[in-house]
Amino acid sequence: MDPSCLAYCLTDEERRLFDEQGYFIVENVLPADMVEPLNRIADGIDEEHRSKEGKGAYSVLNHFDIIGRDDMLLELLDWPKTFPKVWGILGWHIQLYHSHLIVSPPWPAGEKPKKRRLGWHQDSGRLNIDLETTPRPRVSLKVAFFLSDCTATDRGNFHAIPGSHRREAIKFPENEALDPEGAVPIQAAPGDAVFFDRRLWHASGINYSDITRKVLFYGYSYRWLRPRDNMTVNHYMDRSDPIRRQLLGAGPSGGHGFTSPLPEDIPLREWIGRHAGPEFVIS
Repeated sequence: MDPSCLAYCLTDEERRLFDEQGYFIVENVLPADMVEPLNRIADGIDEEHRSKEGKGAYSVLNHFDIIGRDDMLLELLDWPKTFPKVWGILGWHIQLYHSHLIVSPPWPAGEKPKKRRLGWHQDSGRLNIDLETTPRPRVSLKVAFFLSDCTATDRGNFHAIPGSHRREAIKFPENEALDPEGAVPIQAAPGDAVFFDRRLWHASGINYSDITRKVLFYGYSYRWLRPRDNMTVNHYMDRSDPIRRQLLGAGPSGGHGFTSPLPEDIPLREWIGRHAGPEFVIS
């Protein structure tokens, strides 16, 4: 990695927001000349799977394991304006464990969906049942790269309940059409990124606009967590540097190295210590 990425390390204010509300937004992490080709890649993935799955033009689709689909998607793995903030939160013993694309087309013109509560959830499935501590541990986070304009609040926006990452459960109104108290739509422009704790209660909104919402999600976790995707990335390994190979799931010393890593398993640790300072690698 280019040490110039250290200009984008996690700030004290970003850490405070992440700890207190469970998310923060960083504007303009992607340049406009990159957003356009990423949109074309997203459109191609969506068109292929929408056809294969027999889904209609208005269905919201969630496409998993997308990082292996194009070299430009690989570039986002350790993007200079986002990745230093990831290891600033989680530390150096990390991997990519999940990548997906959500495409939310506009609701059909002239039709009104039945008012319903959004699909509120925390990420990571069984982790929220199997782990018995209170609050549950963070374990992972996601970076959401916005490819479409969600600065208005009628575009299927990502919704969140600030501070809910410290709660195992949230209270739902008796009226099943109402969302929990404190829920807010997140407003983001093309090229912005939202960083959020996996424990944050969140949901996708309904897209009443004439713009298709497209968001790329990159989930980072500790290396001992089994990936949620098939991680179709072998074709990248031979041309990736050691840090990218770590993030893509390589474990040179074998299975034991995912819980008790040797230096060759975690080149990110040595890089951070050399370029950011030893205070970042004390554990």
